Amino acid sequence: MTDKLPVVFFWHMHQPEYRDPRDGVYQQPWTYLHAIKDYADMAAHLERWPAARAVVNFVPVLLEQLEDYATQIGRYRSTGSSSELRDPVLKSLVDPGALDGEERSRVLAALQRANRERMVDRFPAFARLIRVAESLEQTASPGRYVDDAFIGDLSTWYHLAWCGETLRQSQPLIASLIERQSDYPVEERVALLDLIGETIAGLFDRYRALADRGQVELSMTPYAHPIMPLLQDMRAGLESEPAAPQPEAVSYPGGHERVQWHIEHGRTVFQRLLGREPSGCWPSEGAVSDATVRLLDEAGFSWAASGQQVLRNSLNHLRQEVHCQHQSYELEAGSIRLFFRDDGLSDRIGFDYQNWHADDAIDDLIHHLVSIADTCSHLDVANPIVPIILDGENAWEHYPDNGFWLLDGLYKRLSDHPRLMLTTLGEYLETRPAAVTLPSLVAGSWVYGNLSTWIGESAKNRAWDRLVEAREAYIDAEENDGWDAETARLNAHQLAVCEGSDWFWWFDDSSPADAVRDFDRLYRLQLVRLYELIDRPVPEVLVEPICEPVPDDERIKTGGTMRRGQA
Repeated sequence: MTDKLPVVFFWHMHQPEYRDPRDGVYQQPWTYLHAIKDYADMAAHLERWPAARAVVNFVPVLLEQLEDYATQIGRYRSTGSSSELRDPVLKSLVDPGALDGEERSRVLAALQRANRERMVDRFPAFARLIRVAESLEQTASPGRYVDDAFIGDLSTWYHLAWCGETLRQSQPLIASLIERQSDYPVEERVALLDLIGETIAGLFDRYRALADRGQVELSMTPYAHPIMPLLQDMRAGLESEPAAPQPEAVSYPGGHERVQWHIEHGRTVFQRLLGREPSGCWPSEGAVSDATVRLLDEAGFSWAASGQQVLRNSLNHLRQEVHCQHQSYELEAGSIRLFFRDDGLSDRIGFDYQNWHADDAIDDLIHHLVSIADTCSHLDVANPIVPIILDGENAWEHYPDNGFWLLDGLYKRLSDHPRLMLTTLGEYLETRPAAVTLPSLVAGSWVYGNLSTWIGESAKNRAWDRLVEAREAYIDAEENDGWDAETARLNAHQLAVCEGSDWFWWFDDSSPADAVRDFDRLYRLQLVRLYELIDRPVPEVLVEPICEPVPDDERIKTGGTMRRGQA
């Protein structure tokens, strides 16, 4: 390791399972939209600056959906049949006439979901179509008032707005469609769909190539993004919040084995689609506990990461001062290395710099990093490292040009800085740096250092009770019904989807009302399908919403797709 301060950009790519478990129809389009906007842009930035380094973390259930989208579009290109497209928003691009009744109205609403300032208003032709669509929202069935030509144009603009900045800069088709402004013939819309399909299908090769040449370290999260400490011990959240209300259920049956399943199955999917063994693991939401870290160690991961406040809570519990957070750690008698997110710097990128001029933001971040380097040198910290860890998807729609100028400038400036060095966690560990030993961890996540985002409020606790009930029914069926191997595989997969973290994230009074309704409905749909698969009666309680959303004009607006690391 040189005298330069190692800096790690760690981008976490994550979407939950959006497919209806009965027919595979996508209930939300976010997976493919983020693919053409953020996953493609992130790869392009690194390809542009070969000296740059980063960790890119993929959730296996996301990888499977990317593969599925590439397959759907490939089949459409082969057959010309829009029935191959199982996402209504995607289908609206090439065959709006196939959308009937309520589906037409739902798609019309979906085609308005984009950041107004950054993604809509920058294109006056798109903004005009959005205003027309908004004017119909108060009608009983908005979709019946618009013809196929309107939906075709609106869908074209929606997909153009969601294309990443690097696609816009490199693809003549996009430039020509933007210049045309309206009246898009089906041939041009099909050409745009082809570009979307090629972009998604090419992501696997692009990230494999970046990893092969050492620019990217690819890491994984367990399969369906479960909160592992809570599956292992549903009372783990009390370690940081002793007075928090808890679900009626006191434990998740067989939780340790379920976490093992998510790790093992996730690794299989990761290896199949990215062609390599992941050396590191970002536990879902950075949620860790002693038991979780021990299990990740047993699974053979060389490193895991979490939030800065988890480290502080753990040291406070031990009555130890934080000498320097910018180091690597390990548990006593363990071999897995632990890294903790710099919350301040990560949140500056995630929230603050979106309204700065990119050059000023880059200067500010570098100033803070150099200051950390000076402090570590003054304190004689051995083997310092600064992990900047954040969502690799949701921040950029709040930036001009999808964050292009910030990311491009950061990679350029840090690729050849006299005091700072971009690296990866795996590359850092190759120098065999000494670690600081922690006797134990206080269970928590990157969000506030606790688990309150997923448990401890009434709706979140109800969601856990519904999951525990389903798990108990699952165990009864597994023990008594004599499943064959294929039935067991399908049932285990459906259970895994229900165990994902995203359902619990949205069940509170701070999240947007439409998102609460969407995720509540989809969670109950997944649970109902699990009961159907295991041939057990569906509880009547699953007919009713788990979380009643607060109207958007009354909610405390702290929820959404992203949150800060510290309250």
